[in-house]
Amino acid sequence: MFKHLLLPIDGSDLSLMATRKAAEFASETGAQITILYVKPEYPVSYYGDGAMIDPTPPEEFGKLTSTIAHRNLKAAEEICAAAGVTTTTVTETSDVPYEVIVQTAQDKSCDLIFMASHGRRGISGLLLGSETQKVLTHSKVPVLVYR
Repeated sequence: MFKHLLLPIDGSDLSLMATRKAAEFASETGAQITILYVKPEYPVSYYGDGAMIDPTPPEEFGKLTSTIAHRNLKAAEEICAAAGVTTTTVTETSDVPYEVIVQTAQDKSCDLIFMASHGRRGISGLLLGSETQKVLTHSKVPVLVYR
């Protein structure tokens, strides 16, 4: 059975529901969970001469994304703790979340990726979110998709 789950989260409602189900699943199987939050890279094109309205400076952007990551990871940790599940957290920065998800699953020796079908970007694919589709395509680790 699965003993180490990777749970990528993004703060969306569906991600939160997937966290609850992953915690329940891990509790029933005795698995631990590594919770992953991928922060976006700083959008360089929005700063400087070609800046859009009210751009956020890089330092503020970094602080903001770190605060959001911390808040989302803490919420997921609390859900898992309430279910009696041991967790570790990982935060990475990338504009290509699926690559980080696949790599983290390998690096942390996870035997299952448990993720929501759609993220905060909404439905960008016909049946699944684009990041979920890419994880399914590129992962060598089994993927359980929560809808």
